[in-house]
Amino acid sequence: MSKKIIDLRSDTVTQPSAEMRDKMMHAPLGDDVFGEDPSINELQTFAANLFGMEAALFCSSGTQTNQIGIKIHTQPGDEVICDALSHVYLYEGGGIAYNSGASVRLIQSKRGLFTAEQVLQNINDDNVHYPHSSLVCIENTVNKGGGACWDINELKAIKKVCTEKHLAFHLDGARLFNALVAKGESAKEYGELFDTISICLSKGLGAPVGSLLLGTQAHIYKARRIRKVMGGGMRQAGILAAAGLYALQNNVNRLAEDHQRASQVEQVLRDLSWVDSIQPVETNILILKTRADLDMGIIIQNLDKHGIKAISMGKQLMRFVFHLDQSAEDINRLCELLSGLKV
Repeated sequence: MSKKIIDLRSDTVTQPSAEMRDKMMHAPLGDDVFGEDPSINELQTFAANLFGMEAALFCSSGTQTNQIGIKIHTQPGDEVICDALSHVYLYEGGGIAYNSGASVRLIQSKRGLFTAEQVLQNINDDNVHYPHSSLVCIENTVNKGGGACWDINELKAIKKVCTEKHLAFHLDGARLFNALVAKGESAKEYGELFDTISICLSKGLGAPVGSLLLGTQAHIYKARRIRKVMGGGMRQAGILAAAGLYALQNNVNRLAEDHQRASQVEQVLRDLSWVDSIQPVETNILILKTRADLDMGIIIQNLDKHGIKAISMGKQLMRFVFHLDQSAEDINRLCELLSGLKV
């Protein structure tokens, strides 16, 4: 009998638990385009209250909530300030240009964590030759930064710059709850800082589909119109919202287990000859750099032969992501396989 696959490619591969599926099967439903799906309305209200924000909108993906958020705060010809490693720039299909007609000012920083001073340096003067700087967008945790968490005091400093310079502030919170758990911070602290927040339900929280955009009543009214234009209006989607509500109510605190397992594997990797370096491990993402003389593709193939799935994150870089579908036994087996791997 073959052993269980240990899938480290992403926390998006998680399957809904039996308890979550039960909530989905028994969710009361209605037509959400008419605003009449009780399960979606309950999820939106719960999430908005959790962050101390006025309203929320349930959408199909984090890319959709980010793109809607960006479009709310920009006009064609504006410029969005974000990090060169950010998901909104790298992994959303050029959506900032395609959906909003905006350009991008990229900040080069360490692990995707820039400073308020860097934001200030990248705001354009009020000059007809330059695009209008209208939005700052940050990602927490930073995926390509190895699950790096922002210092909330730096975020407060960036918020101050945004307020003084009349820029909006958007958070791509795809893995925000990992950051909250790791830092011991609260959702309401973030609700006070950002104009709009995108939170993903289908990563470490374990829901099969869905993200939420949070903001003011005015922002979410506008967001609902943009979602419609993007073809994102869903009907009896409460069956999905029920999974998201279960995730928020039950799967947040357990994220600490994923962080601990990432740290456990990090300790093993530090002793292996084929590993050149490892980015600091703060949450559930581990990015390692292989030795320059090795073919990382072959290493990934060798791992796959042992039932371990991983992906590349760039030249000589490999990513492991830890999530709720991995048991303590899986991680112990992974550590044993990594220790004995021939490359």
